[in-house]
Amino acid sequence: MRLLVVATLFGVLFDAGDTLQIQCYQCEEMSTNDCSTSEFIVNCTVNVQDMCQKEVLVKPDGIHYRKSCASSGACLIASSGYQQFCTGRLNSVCITCCNTPMCNGPKRRKPVPSGAPGLNQRLPLLLLLLLLLLVLECMMTNARILST
Repeated sequence: MRLLVVATLFGVLFDAGDTLQIQCYQCEEMSTNDCSTSEFIVNCTVNVQDMCQKEVLVKPDGIHYRKSCASSGACLIASSGYQQFCTGRLNSVCITCCNTPMCNGPKRRKPVPSGAPGLNQRLPLLLLLLLLLLVLECMMTNARILST
């Protein structure tokens, strides 16, 4: 029974990241602002669009922004393909990709560490403890079988 509980917890922890939905800013050719307000936030397609994309175009009438959800493959190909055109000068096109919620918005200040480890920092330790419990359970079961 304990083995079943441990295996279930192990499966839940490994499966938790498979269906995460990212939120990104989305807009087309905005020149008046960089469309980084809440009205431009969209939910990306689960398990398909796993990145946010940001395009910055320098045109004769000013800087234009294009932001959207994207698949990692498409975004990374686009950003590497336009890298040579990312000069910051007239007719420059810069495409960047990121994979955290609303990361294609305005630059954020770096947060001050709180001192308490987050789930991402504790997850390897939790997985190691679960594995240790699983091994211990197997050893105890084998010991019981051998003693009978």
